[in-house]
Amino acid sequence: MNEIYLDNSATTPLSETVKKKMIEAMECYGNPSSLHSAGQAAEKLLSEARERLLLGFGLRPRQKDGTVVFTSCGTEATALALFGVAYAKTRRDAKRILTTDSEHPSVARAMDRLAADGFEVVRIPTKGGVLDLRAVKNALDQKILLASFMLVNNETGAVYEVGEAFRAIKARYPDAVTHCDAVQGFMKCPFTPTSLCADLITVSGHKLHAPKGVGALYLSNALIKAKKIAPFLVGGGQEDGLRSGTENVIGIAAFGAAVEELRQKKDELTAHVAALRQYAEERLSALEVRINRPEGAYLPHVIHLTLPHIKSETMLHALSADGIFVSSGSACSSHSHHPSEALLAFGLTPHEADCSLRISLSGQNTEADIDALCVSLEKNLARLVRVK
Repeated sequence: MNEIYLDNSATTPLSETVKKKMIEAMECYGNPSSLHSAGQAAEKLLSEARERLLLGFGLRPRQKDGTVVFTSCGTEATALALFGVAYAKTRRDAKRILTTDSEHPSVARAMDRLAADGFEVVRIPTKGGVLDLRAVKNALDQKILLASFMLVNNETGAVYEVGEAFRAIKARYPDAVTHCDAVQGFMKCPFTPTSLCADLITVSGHKLHAPKGVGALYLSNALIKAKKIAPFLVGGGQEDGLRSGTENVIGIAAFGAAVEELRQKKDELTAHVAALRQYAEERLSALEVRINRPEGAYLPHVIHLTLPHIKSETMLHALSADGIFVSSGSACSSHSHHPSEALLAFGLTPHEADCSLRISLSGQNTEADIDALCVSLEKNLARLVRVK
């Protein structure tokens, strides 16, 4: 039985280019902090990957427009951003933090901890997949310490107007720090740190056909110079003292290769996924499902469906038995027994959220994959027991 993978928002298969880079990096056994030639060879791989990520952000590496700190994953990069800013000594003159009501768990749970520690966390509504800019402006009646808004929602594919929101915040409070979780949007929708007005940006390798276990945080030069962030992990002082611990050279080299490959193929892949999204919607519209399309901009890679009173877990197992892999939402919260916060914020009822699927595409998917999905969906919609 052929396996059809349509869960690319959870993680992506390694590309052949990435595999080759990993094999090359495996031969480089030195510690990048060592001063001998073996260490220098490892450091060269890190520098190459750092430059490639900066290019992916639309920056000129040699112009020192900012820096990239490598981490073990996107969650750690976000923790460095949020806790690093909140607990920096120079940042204790304000307590209000803005975020959305539909963030990835890595942000949402960090915000819960910050709230427990005495910070005032204000969650901005995102009903229909649209960031409420009026609510952002209404929240500016007190000094803002930090704002953290995701670029692309990982469950609905909604693209939020992060740049406009951050510019409004900075206009009122220039010292406020802005962080964007761009894990789902990086190399899929165009942006730069300037267009987002972001001081900090989180990205992750395994969403881009690189391996799991490597993430990165972009930091603006202005943020670093003003000492508005403190290290979250301390120790040997790697990554300019902002993230101690010996770097994952193989994963980082692979991450850089993945970003460079996507940068070179960006236009081709964007057109392919957009056409595949249109084909999928045409096929799915003939079935007894509802497509939850965001009211504003959205990433074509993510298609969110609500089933007719069939629990998502039941349909997931049925599709998996046919060799088709989709999800019911964020893989990072799949063990939770509560309705998805993001879907409730979008406007779904708890029952609808419990009867929903997420299909997420990559450049490796084809129309044949969509055909197989629709055949299996149609068959299982007819036979599965409906719960009301």
